Amino acid sequence: MSRFLNVLRSWLVMVSIVALGNTLQSFHDHGFLSEKLYTDAPSLVNGLQARTFGIWTLLASVIRCACAIDIRNKTLYHITLFSFFVVLAHFLAEVFIYRTAALTIGVMAPLMVASFSILGMLIGLQYLEVEAVSRNKKRN
Repeated sequence: MSRFLNVLRSWLVMVSIVALGNTLQSFHDHGFLSEKLYTDAPSLVNGLQARTFGIWTLLASVIRCACAIDIRNKTLYHITLFSFFVVLAHFLAEVFIYRTAALTIGVMAPLMVASFSILGMLIGLQYLEVEAVSRNKKRN
């Protein structure tokens, strides 16, 4: 496996662990969301919304960890890549459309992680293709 894919796998595990921490925080104290993310509309954040956010983040964490474990699974790889697009779209919409979040460090962090992850995964697709071609050549 290429060095790049190994780095990408490590990145996905790290992002997955951070997401797991955010999940636990969402279940423990919904003030986390109003203080760090949805700072322009903290009154809209309640326990139900925090738990929903927590479940969404837990699902993303599981998907990313699974992809890190089986990075050659193209379906899982594409689902993981799409999950980062969902995060990017969500936070950009909250900032620029719904105006419930401001461009604070709490929002910039997931925007940067999603952007770097999308870029890394798009580059990783090229490495996966090269590996697939070389595996096919060895078989023939």
